[in-house]
Amino acid sequence: MKAYFYKIFKYIVRLESRIAFYPTIISVFGVLFAFLMYYLEGLNLSNYLKEHTPWLVIKNIETARVILTTFVAGLVSIMVFSFSMVMLLLNQASSSYSPRVLPGLISNRRHQVILGVFNSCLLYCIFTLIALDSTDSDQYQIPGFSVLLSIVFMAFCLGAFIYFIHSISQEIQINNIMRAIFLKAKHRLESIMESEKEIPESFPDTSNWYVLKSSRSGYVEDVGLTAIYNVLEDDQLKAEVLVYKGEYVLEGMPLLKVSQEVDEEQQDKLLSTFSYSRSELIEDNYVLAFKHITEIIVKAMSPGINDPGTALNGIDYLMDLFLLRMKKQDKSFYFNEKDEAVIFIKTLDFKLLVYNVMSSLRTYCKEDVVIVQKLIKMLGHLYRGKGCAHSSYKEHVRKELENMYEDAKHAIKNPVDIEIISSQVNEVLQSA
Repeated sequence: MKAYFYKIFKYIVRLESRIAFYPTIISVFGVLFAFLMYYLEGLNLSNYLKEHTPWLVIKNIETARVILTTFVAGLVSIMVFSFSMVMLLLNQASSSYSPRVLPGLISNRRHQVILGVFNSCLLYCIFTLIALDSTDSDQYQIPGFSVLLSIVFMAFCLGAFIYFIHSISQEIQINNIMRAIFLKAKHRLESIMESEKEIPESFPDTSNWYVLKSSRSGYVEDVGLTAIYNVLEDDQLKAEVLVYKGEYVLEGMPLLKVSQEVDEEQQDKLLSTFSYSRSELIEDNYVLAFKHITEIIVKAMSPGINDPGTALNGIDYLMDLFLLRMKKQDKSFYFNEKDEAVIFIKTLDFKLLVYNVMSSLRTYCKEDVVIVQKLIKMLGHLYRGKGCAHSSYKEHVRKELENMYEDAKHAIKNPVDIEIISSQVNEVLQSA
């Protein structure tokens, strides 16, 4: 049951990142508020206000109809322009930076809320306009206060529109995109390290454990470790997660090892703790930040873009993330209430992470002297860094530094450039 509720929770979290989530909810509130005002107008709200505060009520039905009609037309134009700006932002980000940054931009809550405000105000004006009676009956009460509220809402929408233009102009800048990626990954890494405990001295050999295989294909978005422990707790079993977050698995691939064979019902519960997704969100997997920033750097160095300044900024963000990652252990465990390691969690180790990043950067940036020097400087900071969780991290960095130097020697022809790069590498190795 807990695994089932966990899947529902993860589905709601994924749904929240959709561009239509908040606009839909806020629009529903706009419709409900329109019906609430219609009900209050039926209780002679406007007549009461006309007697006590007449300046709060629109008294002429034609004036009310013109106001509401104008607002409806204006809000439709604003919404079309706003959605066009959002699509322009996504298209430019995809073509100029990387398609992988789109989920982060789409999940921008401020833009979703603003679009929802526009749509809710539009629906409120439409339903209030429908409530106007075209008859000339003396007993008909004009919903004057509702019309006045539409003026207030429209003024609020204009302010939101101005803020939207400002926000969208800031959001489209690559520095802000990379900074948002960096901050999300930093927050995720820090939260993981805060929950880390000391690595247990021993964990049982898992080579002969019972293997559970995937029933579908997709990216492993998240693993419900607590749900796995709840399934295995009664039988005092232990488990090993065989895939890491963000890894693409095929149907039939091994997902989980259990210390003893489990029945079919337990198998279904255990497999249901794995969440799959076709999208990638940094909030769930910090490794994606390294991937996204690396792709932005590679795209910036392509002949069609040719933006070394963006590449230099991206390398700075990578350096900060690597320094933070070096403080984290490669091995991760889930501990029970007695601080016993019960689940061994597979994670992308530092060696493979730094290799994946540097192999792409070496391939596409090795001919640019400035970028090569910046990469050597980054690796130098990592090599001299303090607070590493494991001594082998620096050896992996040293290996990538040597690989960078070898590729640069073959790609750069000018002997002066090679001499400068060589002295920079030697300085890094000697200073450690």
